[in-house]
Amino acid sequence: MTIAIDFDGTIVEHAYPEIGRPVPFAIETLLQMQKDGHRLILWTVRTGELLQEAIDYCAERGLYFYAENENYRGETKELEPGDYHRKLDADIFIDDKNLGGLPDWGVIYNAVKVALDGGDALQTMASGSAMPERRKKKRWF
Repeated sequence: MTIAIDFDGTIVEHAYPEIGRPVPFAIETLLQMQKDGHRLILWTVRTGELLQEAIDYCAERGLYFYAENENYRGETKELEPGDYHRKLDADIFIDDKNLGGLPDWGVIYNAVKVALDGGDALQTMASGSAMPERRKKKRWF
């Protein structure tokens, strides 16, 4: 899956334009998602030097993104001036501005796993549980 992740308020606490304190388990969860084979894209309002600071912050912790603020590295250079759009082609967006705010990173991780298995990630998020629900066994009597 391709997963777009916001930076301020999601990976770190809000302190823009500074870099805030780390959100607990954000980096660790994102690293695990990469190990699981997901493609991670940093999707943030940050540009220029502020974007580079966010990239460097993550890289110092071993987290490297497939791309930053684009679908693939170099996308914006291939387009004619003025053709670039900020529409991202991702399967899931993780952002503190989601309806309901940012859930615990354990809940996020399990919702991604459920979505990958074809389940209802929204139900997982709504339950707020970091543990996936066990399916009840069908009984014939």
